[in-house]
Amino acid sequence: MQSWTSGNFFCLLNQLAASSDEPVRINSRNRTLATLKTNSFKRAILSGKPQIGLWISLCSNYAAEAVASAGYDWALLDMEHSPSEVQTILAQLQAFAAHSTTPIVRPMWNDMVVVKRLLDIGSPGLLFPMVQSAEEARAAVAATRYPPGGIRGVGMTHRGNNFGRTTDYFDRVQEETCVLVQVETREALADVEAIAGVDGVDGVFFGPSDIAADLGKLGQPNDAEVWDVIGQAADKVRAMGKPVGTLVGTAEKAVTLLNEGFAFVACGSDLGLLARGADALLAQVRQGLK
Repeated sequence: MQSWTSGNFFCLLNQLAASSDEPVRINSRNRTLATLKTNSFKRAILSGKPQIGLWISLCSNYAAEAVASAGYDWALLDMEHSPSEVQTILAQLQAFAAHSTTPIVRPMWNDMVVVKRLLDIGSPGLLFPMVQSAEEARAAVAATRYPPGGIRGVGMTHRGNNFGRTTDYFDRVQEETCVLVQVETREALADVEAIAGVDGVDGVFFGPSDIAADLGKLGQPNDAEVWDVIGQAADKVRAMGKPVGTLVGTAEKAVTLLNEGFAFVACGSDLGLLARGADALLAQVRQGLK
């Protein structure tokens, strides 16, 4: 009969985890152990499966929960253009936890302390804004990696590792964390291949509003020239085998881009849905008045 050591036990856990997208939980002496959940969004974009997303700008876990079960493939929890703080993001991550949508967090900047805290609370992936060069892309990746491959500080007990119960967290967190970088200026567009080629960058996100502004077309993210330069840069990145994504304001544009090869596209925002929905409802009622 085989003698079962702790090494055998954790090897079995890891084998079970590799065959499932869901964490494996085994109770050992009244302590529930688990393996790290597979990042389905990261797997999907790297395999070429289109991912439909929604921007989350409302600073509310209640609002996040209202859309969490809608069935989007991914959701972007925004800190850059939203007054959300780490505790806000924590509550929103908790709202999404019971659902299949993968939440990706955009910090306000590549701040290693903020990044560390976002990963500690269990963010499956990060979108780094305003990445201008390969050097800045490498800094973004380093902020998500433990030493010796990076600079992330080590906490032993936090939500990210199920408060110390995830047995393979340190072995697999790098593999399961999705690192996306945002290209938003002509300078970054000119260097997009070097940025995309940085080891550890899983995808490139194009920010049409900031690109439009840098092209002298402030407030015109749908301008044809804006999408012409985005399209050229996206083709270069896709030719390297890296997925590309963006945010648009209509379903029609999202469908077009996904059919053209964009891997992940957010087709709207919770804030936009609320504001435009409120406008449309009021206008409809007013138009019906005698």
